[in-house]
This record gives sequence, C-alpha cells and structure tokens, in this order.
Amino acid sequence: MGRPRLLPHLHLLLLLLLCSLAISFYCYYYYYYHESLLSPSATTHFTFLPSSYPRKPIEIHKHQNQILQTLTKDNRGLFAQPPYHNWEIFRDDFNQMLKNFKIFVYPDAFLPSAPFANIFLPHPNPLDAKLGNYFSEHMFKISLLNSSLLTSNPHEAHLFFMPFSINALRNDPRVRSEPSIADFVAGYTAEIAQKFKFWNASKGADHFFVFCHSVGRDAASKHEDLHYNAIQVACSSTYFHRLYVSHKDIALPQVWPHLLNQTLISPNSRTRLIFFSGRAQNSRVRQELIATWQNDTSMDVFSGYPPFPVEEGFKRSRYCLHVKGYEVNTARISNALNYGCVPVIVSDHYDLPFANVLDWTKFAVIVSHGDVRFLKQILMSIPRKTYIGLYSNLLIVRKHFRWHATPRGYDAFHMTAYQLWLRRGIHSFSFV
Repeated sequence: MGRPRLLPHLHLLLLLLLCSLAISFYCYYYYYYHESLLSPSATTHFTFLPSSYPRKPIEIHKHQNQILQTLTKDNRGLFAQPPYHNWEIFRDDFNQMLKNFKIFVYPDAFLPSAPFANIFLPHPNPLDAKLGNYFSEHMFKISLLNSSLLTSNPHEAHLFFMPFSINALRNDPRVRSEPSIADFVAGYTAEIAQKFKFWNASKGADHFFVFCHSVGRDAASKHEDLHYNAIQVACSSTYFHRLYVSHKDIALPQVWPHLLNQTLISPNSRTRLIFFSGRAQNSRVRQELIATWQNDTSMDVFSGYPPFPVEEGFKRSRYCLHVKGYEVNTARISNALNYGCVPVIVSDHYDLPFANVLDWTKFAVIVSHGDVRFLKQILMSIPRKTYIGLYSNLLIVRKHFRWHATPRGYDAFHMTAYQLWLRRGIHSFSFV
C-alpha cells in the first residue's frame, strides 16, 4: 500500500484553523467593546450612547472653579466635568442676544375680542393641572410677551412669532380634529401673508411657531412655505419624523409645572436604583423595560401609576428613566432634573433640547433601545464618583428647564430664545 494522501486533510485542518481564529477574534472584540463601555474608568465619563451620538473627548474648561463652587456641601471639592460644550462662547453670545435680539408678535396675541381670541391670547392659567404636558407651549408665549426681546416695530425684528396655540386648537370644538387644525393654520398663514408684507419677504423663513401637542407636527402640512421654511419650536423633536428638520427646527423642553426651590434629597439618601412609571402600551421599548425589570427588587418600575406618589419615586431614586412612549418626548426629563434624579434617556432619535450648548453626557445617561436588557448592568457599573459628578452637574443645569412669567437669567425661555437667535439672519430680506 502507498502513503496516505495528506493534501485533502491539510485543507480541512487549515479551514478549521481559520474558523477558530475568526471565532477568537470575534469573542475578543465583543468582550473588549462591551467591557470598555461597562467598566469603571477614572479618566473617561461613562455614558452609553446610541450609534447616532458622536463620542467626543472630555474637555476641561476655564470655568471649572466656578462650577465647583456651585456643588453641594457634601460634594465640594470633588472633580466634575462641566456640563457645557464651551461656557465662554455661549455666555458671550447669550449676552449679545439679550442686548440685540428682537421678536415681533403678530397682533392676534393682543386682541381679546377676536372670534378666535382663545387660540392666540396667552393662557390665563398655565398652571392648570390639565395643561401639564403643554405647559412649555403656553409659558413660551407668556414669557415672550413679558420679555425685553419683544418689539412692536417689525422693521427692527429678527424673527416673527405666529402666536396660535396648538393645544388651544385641539380643545376648541370649532376646530379640534387634526385635519381641521391643519386647515386653520394654513388659513391663518395665508391671512398674515395677505395683510402683512413680512411673510412674503421671506416666504416664512424668519417666522416661527411653538407647540408641545403632538398634533402640532402635522399642523403645517397643508401650507408648503410654512412646512418647508418656517421654524417650528417643538417638544416632539425627533430626527425620525419627516416634518422635523433638526438644523432648521428647535427642540423645546417639555416641562411639567413644579414648585421651585424644593429641598433635594442627597445622593446618600437615595435608596432606590431606578424609578419609572408609565403606560406600557405606548411603545415596544416600554413593554420590554417593564417585562424585564418590573420584578427587580432594586428598582421601582411600574406599568401605570406606582402605589405611592409619583414625586416620591423621583425623590428617592438615583436614576429616573425617560422612555419613549408614543413620542420621543415626555416631561420625565424635567421631572428628574427638578427632583435631583439623574435622567436615563431611552429614546432613540430624540433631538435633545439645547444640545449645542449642554453636554448631556455630563448630567444624564443615554441608553439605546436595544440595550434595555443591560440596563441594570450599565447603571451598576457607573462608579460612585461619576454618579456624584452627574448629580452635581444636574444641580447646575436645572435652571435651564424652568419657566418664569417674566424671564430671568438662563431659564427655559432664554435658552429657547438663544436657539432662535442662532437662526436669525440666515436669510436677509427687504420688506420694501
């Protein structure tokens, strides 16, 4: 008998070796990638970002000492990364806005005897509990009309405010339905274009309207120039929706009315890891969240209302979840900030408010929908020092999510106005 033929066996051995190397490389990559995200690090700020969010290097800004002075007594001296991309640039430009920016409001906001006065006038009682989710929509108008940015001279205005309220339209029996609201808004736009020369000069590019009701996203659908040119300041600010354009439109923070200056519970006294309550049927990611974590004894995760006051859940927890429902937005972020609970944002494609000014990764944790099943592992892996840094920065940024009838400082109105300021002068038009 001759020697056995080894060549076919060598091919098989080589194939097995290549497969083994490929599997080893995949396991190493998987372990390195996930462990690098979940392991504590003294030099990087932990956050879990969806793929659509850029990962930027940590920046140490000159105003670090100013920020450290604002920390609570227990945390004084602890290093915290600043919650702003660049405080100096923002501060200087913000001050220029306060000195120079002017907004003209169409006269419908001042006509109490008009047939649709309730649609255009400022709301008489924005603190009404029934308006909770639409508080920001009404407070923007109230703040603007009491603001130094208001001008009665349209020729010195940078932008023009169309003062209709989507929430008021939704509750007016003469309009109410979504198609009727779109008809009303289109008709109003045509009316001001006929009566005033300002709309026609820009085809609406220097005009804006504000809404928190989800119906508002389709309100401009029946007027082409309003849809494509005007700025919508919207609570439901999502990259995923065809009627929202992130470089043109503006994310408005959804804020629930709260009593200000409440005494916060310190991090050491927060005994619960996570708090969430909400309707599971509003989204698949909520259903997964509740199915996975509702029985975990370290968390308070509820479908619907919890068996205790909702405020208590925010007060006694270290992390509070904002999870997408029907829309990307809810008031849970502002609720968490108000009660000193670090927000955990589970809402892909959300154009977060003031994201060009605030570095959200310095006071919140962002988790993609696909990683809800790793939620506990992610949060438990955050070092305590990092959590204290998040909490300390939360105390700094809370003022940006508060409304006042007469605007003050860096409040929600002025922060939103700053986004408008950045969009002024993109087009130059003559009214002649």
